[in-house]
Amino acid sequence: MVTPLPSHAQTVIIGGGSIGCNTAYHLTKLGMSDIVLLERDQLTSGTTWHAAGLIVAGLLTSEAECEIYTHGRELYSKLEKETGVPTGFRDVGYLQIANNEERVHEMRRLAPFMRRQGINIYEISPKESASLFPIGDLSDVLAGFYIPEDGRANPVDVTMSLAKGARMGGAQIFEGVTASEIMAQNGTVTGVRIRDGRTITAENVVICGGMWSRQLGAKVGINLPLQAAEHYYLITENIEGLGRDLPVLEDPSTYTYYREEVGGLMLGLFEPNAAPWKLDGIPNNFAFGEIEPDWDRVGPHLEKAYSRVPDALNVGVRKLFCGPESFTPDLAPLVGETPELRNCFVACGMNSLGILNGAGTGKVLAHWIVDGCPPIDVTGINVNRFTRHEATRAFRQHRGSELLSKMFGQHFHNESYQTARNLKRSVLHERLAANGAYFTESHSWEVPDWFAPTMEQAKIDKFSWYRQNWFEWHAEEHRAARQNVIMMDMSAMSKLLVEGPDALHLLNRLSCNEIDVEVGRLVYTAWVNEKGRFEADLTVTRLAEDRFMIVVGENSHGHTLMRMQRHTRPDEVIIITDLTPAITQINIHGPKARALIETVTTADMSNVAFPFMSWQDIEVGYWIVRALRVTFVGELGWELQVPSYAAVQVYDLLKAAGQEFGLRDAGMQTLNSLRLEKAYRDFGLDLDNTDNPIEAGLGFAVKLDKPGGFIGCKALAEIKGRGVPKNRMLQFLLQDPVPLLYGNECVYLDGEEVGHLQVGGYGHSLGGAVGIGFAALNVPLTATIVAQGTWEVDVAGERVRASASIRPLYDPASDKVKA
Repeated sequence: MVTPLPSHAQTVIIGGGSIGCNTAYHLTKLGMSDIVLLERDQLTSGTTWHAAGLIVAGLLTSEAECEIYTHGRELYSKLEKETGVPTGFRDVGYLQIANNEERVHEMRRLAPFMRRQGINIYEISPKESASLFPIGDLSDVLAGFYIPEDGRANPVDVTMSLAKGARMGGAQIFEGVTASEIMAQNGTVTGVRIRDGRTITAENVVICGGMWSRQLGAKVGINLPLQAAEHYYLITENIEGLGRDLPVLEDPSTYTYYREEVGGLMLGLFEPNAAPWKLDGIPNNFAFGEIEPDWDRVGPHLEKAYSRVPDALNVGVRKLFCGPESFTPDLAPLVGETPELRNCFVACGMNSLGILNGAGTGKVLAHWIVDGCPPIDVTGINVNRFTRHEATRAFRQHRGSELLSKMFGQHFHNESYQTARNLKRSVLHERLAANGAYFTESHSWEVPDWFAPTMEQAKIDKFSWYRQNWFEWHAEEHRAARQNVIMMDMSAMSKLLVEGPDALHLLNRLSCNEIDVEVGRLVYTAWVNEKGRFEADLTVTRLAEDRFMIVVGENSHGHTLMRMQRHTRPDEVIIITDLTPAITQINIHGPKARALIETVTTADMSNVAFPFMSWQDIEVGYWIVRALRVTFVGELGWELQVPSYAAVQVYDLLKAAGQEFGLRDAGMQTLNSLRLEKAYRDFGLDLDNTDNPIEAGLGFAVKLDKPGGFIGCKALAEIKGRGVPKNRMLQFLLQDPVPLLYGNECVYLDGEEVGHLQVGGYGHSLGGAVGIGFAALNVPLTATIVAQGTWEVDVAGERVRASASIRPLYDPASDKVKA
C-alpha cells in the first residue's frame, strides 16, 4: 500500500541524501515526529551515492568542526545496532603525512588542540608511517600524524540506515516527489509546492538539496552561494596483498587521498585548477549520473598522485570516475535559518564532506529548529554570512576553480584566496597600493594586511608559520602606533544606519549596554540571545533622538542585519540602511593623533571639548567629516567617517600633514597585534555564540539594571550571580620572544591543561607573542590563581612559559586611550 502524500507536516525536508536523512533522523531524536522528507528521485541519487565515505578528521581548527566530526564518527560506529541496517563503518585508521618542515610544524600546532577536543591524533615516525601504508613510497616523509579510530563507511548504507532510523522515529520519506517551489507569505515560509501542483503546508521547511539548493532557493530570493565542480577518483585493478584494513592516507603534496577499494586502490583527487560544472544550473533529471572525464586536464594530476604509490602503475585502471560535488566560496557549509524567510532552514554546500559532517550538521540544525538556537558555535557556517554577489555566475566560476585544492593543499595562517578578487575596494585602494600595501581578502573586501617600503616590495617571498619577510615592516607600523601616529583604512567595517520612532526601542532591546544616552555619545555593547550567549559585539553611535549608526565587523554584517530584522516587531517603525559603500572609514591612532588632526581642522580636539566615546562633525579641508573618538588599538585616536567621494582628498591631506609626526599607514596585522596587547575582544574571532560577556570579561558593558532589561538579561544575571566564574577569558604573553602564536594553542596551569587560545599575534610593545583565550577550572578562577599560577602555552609541541592576566597587560587603566 502506497502511503499518500500528506497535505501538512510540521517540518518538510527537501533532499534525500546524507544531509536530509541526517536532519530527519536527528529531529526525531528531539521528539519531532511530524516530518516529511521529499526526494525527487531515490535516496542518495544526487552526490551521496558516489561519495568516498571517508570518516577522517583532517586538520580541524575550531571546537565546532571537532564536535561536528566526532559526533558523526561516533554515530556511524553504532547506528547499525539501533536500526539493523549496516553502515559499513570500519575504523581502519587515518594517516596524514608531512614531507616538509612547514607541514610538520602546522600539524604539530594543531594536534594538541585536536586531542583536547577528543580526537586521538598523535605523531609517528617516517618508519612507522611506512609500515602502516606499505604500498606507498614514503621516502620523503618527515613525520606522520595518525588517528587509529578514524576510517571509512559506505555512503549508501549510512544514508539508508539513517532513513530507517528517521522512519522509526515517525518521519515519512517519499521518493520520486520533486519539490519545485518553496511557498511563503509575509516573509515566512508556509510550505512546499510539488511539481505536479500538490502542496504541503508546513511550519518549517529545510533545504537539504545539495547542489540543487542554490537554484531552488533562488526562486524565492534565498541566497545560497554554492557551485558544483568536477571531482575525480581513480580505482585500480586488484593489487596483490592489499589488505582491507589499509589506513586512509592523505597527502597534501599530491592533493590526493588513498584508500583500499574492493582489492584495488582508490586515488581521490583534490587538484588545483578544478573545473566548475553546470554553472547555469544543475539538470533536474540528473541522478546516479557521471561526468565524462577530461583525461587531458586531469592527467598531470593523476601522474602526481601515482608518484606516491608508484607500484600501483603495475596494475590496470578499473575506473576513472568523475562526478559533481558542491562547494561554497569559503569551504564552510551553509547552515541555519535563511535571512530571507523565517522558518526556512538550510543545510547544504558540504564541500565533499557530506558523509563525514552530515551527522554533526544534522544534529546542529535539528537543535536549531527545535530549540531556537544552535548548540555549538555556528559563526563560521551560518548561511547569513554571504551576500548576493557571491552567488553570481562569474564569482562561482572563478572561485570554484580554486576550492578543491584548498581542501587538501598545505595551509598557512595568512594565505587568502587568489580568485574572484578586487571586488569590494575602498576608494583609497590605489593610494594604498602605491604606498606599499599588501592586500588580503575579507568577505570580498580588499584589505591592507601590511605595508612594504615600496609598491614593488609588497609581496610575500614565502608563506611560513615562522617570521615572514614582512614581519619587520609590520613591527614598524606597530611601533608607530605606540610612539607616533598611524592611519588605517577601515572601510570594510559595516556601517548600518538605524532610524525611526522605534529605533531606540529595538536597539535597547538587543543591547546589553544602555543605548539611551545623550546625542553625541558612542556606546560599546554586546548583543546576546536568550541564553546570554553572544550574537554580536559592536558600537552604537547616537546621531539624533531617533537616529543611530551601528559599526560592526564585515564578518558580522549579515548576522547583525538579520538579527535586527528578526527582532523588529510588527507594529514598530524602523528603517535600516546599509551605508557601508557610502562611507570610507579612516582611523587615526597614536599619541600624536590629536596633534595631527589639529593641523587639518578648526575643531577643538582637546580632551575636555572632545571626550572619549563621543562624536562630532568636524571640518577637514573642504569637507565635513564625522569624527568618533573611539579605539580598537588601545591608543588615543579617532575613527573618521568620510563620504566616499571626499575620502581621497581627506587621505591626501592627512598624509601630507602627518609627515612631521611620523605618520605611517598600517594594516590588519598591526590592528591585530595592537588590539591583542590591549586584550580587546572581537566577536567571530575570539568570541562566538557559545560564549557570554561575563566570562569573556565584558561585564562592564552589561547593564543588568537598565529599564526594560534586554534579550538575555535574565540569563546573564544568573551567570553573574554565581560569583567569580570558573571559566574566564585571559590574556597570555609568552616569556620567550621567539615563538609565534596564531590561535588554538593549548594552555596549561601548573602542568594541567585548562584551555586554549582563540587567537594570537605578536606584541611588539610587550616583547613577545600574545594571545587571548578561555581557561576553565573546577573552582572559581580568581585573580590570585591567575597571578600565582605557573602558566604555559603549547607551541607546536613545545611548552613555553607565559604570563597570564585578567586585566590588559598594556595600559590596563586605559590612560593612553583617554589622554
